[in-house]
Amino acid sequence: MHYVLFYDFVDDILNLRTPYRAEHIERAKAAYDEGFLVMAGAFNPPESSALVFRADDRAKVEEFANNDPYVANGLVTDWKIREWTVVIPSE
Repeated sequence: MHYVLFYDFVDDILNLRTPYRAEHIERAKAAYDEGFLVMAGAFNPPESSALVFRADDRAKVEEFANNDPYVANGLVTDWKIREWTVVIPSE
């Protein structure tokens, strides 16, 4: 099953993220290496982003978001998780 985690960011995210970016990227890379995170990135302009996960249940994605330094330090103004039915490629 796939889930998409959407983040909405504060204004001036590019400057405000600096103290937290290394930890944020490190956690994302670790999740990717586990096969949990499939892909992630910010939209342009970077007022929001999306992270695609492969997981058995939504709780693991919620845990990722709640422990993300961007969320914990107030850089994310809102986030939501949507279950995503992937058609191509079929699994």
